[in-house]
Amino acid sequence: MPYYFCGMSEQTIFYIVLAIITFDFALERTLSFLNSKSLRRPIPKMLAGIYDHEQYAKSQAYQSEAAKFNALSASIHFILLFSAIYNGWFGMLDGWIRHVSPLSLITPFLFFGILFIVSDVIGTPFSIYRNFVIEAKYGFNKMTIRTYFLDKLKNYILTIIFGGLLLGVLVYLVNVIGKDFWLYFWGVMTVFVLFANLFYTSLILPLFNKLTPLEEGELKNTIHAYSKKVKFPLTNIFVMDGSKRSSKGNAFFSGLGKRKKVVLFDTLIAKHSTEEITAVFAHEVGHFKKKHILLNTLFSISLTGLMLFLFSRLAYTAEVSWALGGQVSALHLNLLAFGVLYSPISTFLGIIGNMLSRKNEYEADAYAKETYAAKPLIEGLKKMSSDHLSNLTPHPAYVFVHYSHPPLKERINAMGG
Repeated sequence: MPYYFCGMSEQTIFYIVLAIITFDFALERTLSFLNSKSLRRPIPKMLAGIYDHEQYAKSQAYQSEAAKFNALSASIHFILLFSAIYNGWFGMLDGWIRHVSPLSLITPFLFFGILFIVSDVIGTPFSIYRNFVIEAKYGFNKMTIRTYFLDKLKNYILTIIFGGLLLGVLVYLVNVIGKDFWLYFWGVMTVFVLFANLFYTSLILPLFNKLTPLEEGELKNTIHAYSKKVKFPLTNIFVMDGSKRSSKGNAFFSGLGKRKKVVLFDTLIAKHSTEEITAVFAHEVGHFKKKHILLNTLFSISLTGLMLFLFSRLAYTAEVSWALGGQVSALHLNLLAFGVLYSPISTFLGIIGNMLSRKNEYEADAYAKETYAAKPLIEGLKKMSSDHLSNLTPHPAYVFVHYSHPPLKERINAMGG
């Protein structure tokens, strides 16, 4: 779609950009409103017993308070973004940087660096309130202020290293290769995605959480026995100190080939029986056996290629920079505008991705049912929903657009529970 913006006047592009961010905001607010209304629906009979009356009231209060806060946060961010585009603030920032910057090649780094800092300064109060007021009020937040700001510092460093490196490669390729830069940068991004998949739990995750091998005992013996039964090459199963930040439990599968790892949160182990945890493990093995991780990686790489190809169609279009208030054609302004212009495509592809993800979850559930048992997985899912104060009656439209996992009722139905 961005190809068709080439040849349009900057005024037309300007209005299209404003229209897209307004539509995105209106769509999200509408979906959130519908989802909030669905909280009033009674719990489905098949889910009776997950909450008692007091716990269900607590769940409704938590979901309602979180939704109202998200609406406030989203509204403020929308107003700021709309104002920045409408008043040409991004173009003004570009002009100021060009005036003070000794080298034009570092302009994109300064531009995105300043935007990153401003965005973080604006977002930090909301993040602090969400974690230390709302999440703490309902017993979820276990993070200290010290941990919060250490995480933020580490994220800053990682963003500077990886974000700066990727931006530098992009700037170089755009200036040296020309319109075919996207093919080369797609190759770079493919290597980056594969690197992230292979080494995330080895290099990145340990910067934030402690991973320890699952200790000897009943749980490890049961998991090993199951792994042997389904011929799953189990070499790496770790416990993560998720309780350092939240009381919510979870598990995930990461990596490819010999570097694959299954990670169980300590909060999951503390709150669930051996059978329930093994069933969750069987679900994760299902993702491996059905090649979901590999397919998801290929899907992500393909979408990256599509996005870069579309961006290449307007990377050199001066009218796009002018639409944001720039005085000259600038890669960083075009990249910023593209992020908005690509949004409708991103939303559509996100819906497709979520549909595929929900399909994968059903398949992993079915695998766990076939190779282990459905009942402990169902009980584990119910317990997690209760512990997380989950919305048991989400609106179908919200699920269609945003849910990467099927709602609990549909998952239990699919397993015959």
